[in-house]
Amino acid sequence: MEEAQKYVWEGAIPLQIHLHESEVTTLPTPPPALILAPRIGYLPLLVPQIKPHFSNALPPGSPDTVWFDYNGLPLKWYIPTGVLFDLLCAEPERPWNLTVHFRGYPSNILVPCEGEDSVKWGFINSLKEAAYIINGNCKNVMNMSQPDQVELWRSVLNGNLEAYVRISSKLKLGTVGDEYTDSGGQGQVKTGRVPVRLYVWSVSEDFDDLEDAPQIDSWDKISYINRPVEIHGEEGNYFTLQDAVKSILPEYFPNKSSTNEESSRDEDENEQKVPSEEGEKYLSENVESFYPSDNVEIKLVRIQGIEPKMEIPFSWVVKNLTNPEHYLHICVCLKVPQVL
Repeated sequence: MEEAQKYVWEGAIPLQIHLHESEVTTLPTPPPALILAPRIGYLPLLVPQIKPHFSNALPPGSPDTVWFDYNGLPLKWYIPTGVLFDLLCAEPERPWNLTVHFRGYPSNILVPCEGEDSVKWGFINSLKEAAYIINGNCKNVMNMSQPDQVELWRSVLNGNLEAYVRISSKLKLGTVGDEYTDSGGQGQVKTGRVPVRLYVWSVSEDFDDLEDAPQIDSWDKISYINRPVEIHGEEGNYFTLQDAVKSILPEYFPNKSSTNEESSRDEDENEQKVPSEEGEKYLSENVESFYPSDNVEIKLVRIQGIEPKMEIPFSWVVKNLTNPEHYLHICVCLKVPQVL
């Protein structure tokens, strides 16, 4: 079991959760709830801890679906908590101050959520998508026994990496992060397709310090891109994180290496064939149509709270920083030319 993978599973974000002022019915206002949220978890899974804390201050009647916002931006519940934090806090804020709502669910922005069940099935659907990308089918996930499915989900809920590895190994979802030894005794990286979710935030104004980065106040400012990255075995040991990011963003970096041109065509052909995540499409509609790569600068890449060097082998990133549903979530901030 890799040490880096253990750090990912043990990673947590301190949250300070405030009840929205419109829902406070008692004086004094209840103090915020302080919770340590697992990076690989999801915000709705925290509700059983949060609701009792505010129960005496809530208005009477049955609550609506619980939801959260950060600085007024409703938070998408199916994005892992760690990814939300990496994306929305360019300068990490600790504790992370969120607001919880028990009324007024913004269904025009967020897809419906029925608590843990919705999160669980969203996770399983993402696992199916990942299996399809890696193996060309999702039979192993579809054929999981009910006890295994329950244990897999419980391992994620409880942050139990050993139980997770035991069950997930049955799914045979080894990717390019795994190495094998060739006949000459040399370590080689397997050829494979890596499920990647890229969250791209484009800015036109430059900044040197992260605390000066413009705040994201609308999901329209985020391009959500679901494209697999293909690594061929012979290039895997020197295919870098930068190579991977640029291969996923031909709209920004059109001068890709020839080794990725064919795989890119395959990605375009297969993009719509992968089962879609609930409430989301496989999209790149928000991506700007074209910028010469000379004018685009990668300002920030963050994965699991880490800002890795762009020269790091992509195979290491995949092996150590992938989420339990076998997707690698990458947050990217790009400096792009101002459109006049």
